[in-house]
Amino acid sequence: MQTKQQIQKLLASAGTSPNKHLGQNFLIDLNLMRLLVQSANITPDDIVLEVGCGTGSMTQLLAEHAGKVIAVEFDDILTKIAKSQLANKQNVDFLNIDILKTKHVISPLVTETIKKATEHFPGRTMLVANLPYNVASPVIMNLVTGKTTVDSTHVTVQKEVADRMAATPNSDNYGILSILLAATGDIKLERILKPDVFWPQPKVDSAMVTFTHNEQKVKQIHDIDLLIQVVNLFMQHRRKMLKPCTKFAEGKLKEIHNWSVIFQDCCIDPHNRPEILSPEDYISIANLCCEYLAKE
Repeated sequence: MQTKQQIQKLLASAGTSPNKHLGQNFLIDLNLMRLLVQSANITPDDIVLEVGCGTGSMTQLLAEHAGKVIAVEFDDILTKIAKSQLANKQNVDFLNIDILKTKHVISPLVTETIKKATEHFPGRTMLVANLPYNVASPVIMNLVTGKTTVDSTHVTVQKEVADRMAATPNSDNYGILSILLAATGDIKLERILKPDVFWPQPKVDSAMVTFTHNEQKVKQIHDIDLLIQVVNLFMQHRRKMLKPCTKFAEGKLKEIHNWSVIFQDCCIDPHNRPEILSPEDYISIANLCCEYLAKE
């Protein structure tokens, strides 16, 4: 692990400085870093994905616990620094790429590297990271509902993102992210982090958050992609009533013409607004949509 002074020295030697555009705020409270890693209960059988490894401060700690660490860093200079700092660690793979191919797709190289690692390490795959602020939400969303998923997530994010992750129905922060997280697992806001535990100091508070994949919940979902479409359809018009929202249906959902029956069978009032529906309500709607489409 690296102190603030050590990170500053490494960056200065490389002729660089934190890139605000890339959301580079280094976690410099080493006790919090240990706490974040400890919360994951990592074993030598586990694979850890770290997004935004920076200068390799947390990477070093992760490598001491995990069987394999896949450290992803977009910044070329930071990747070189991290590699030099962990040159003696044989269980770390550095990927100097953007974690996201698109907003909705994880980089294929990341997917391939994780898949290859699972051939040798039979434990869990988890995300443990001080996530760069600019990619936190899409990274979490993709690793929860995309083609490549993780068993658990242990991250620091902006408090605003944490609030959206853990939000409940009929609250200002309740949205697509909170619905899909609650539908597929269990979320816990561990603690609030003040700006002074980072360098440079962000202008907002951050939070340490844990998300655990819940297979029993996932089994209740007939088609995760269709659930995502349903949640997007209604929550993009969260202030409207449910019934008027259906006219904006696209893709597979455009083929559904019996929305009134679906709402009735789900015991949902079509005059309700999308923002008051629970994640379970959305699963019920999506499952009935799936059954309807299967009959077509």
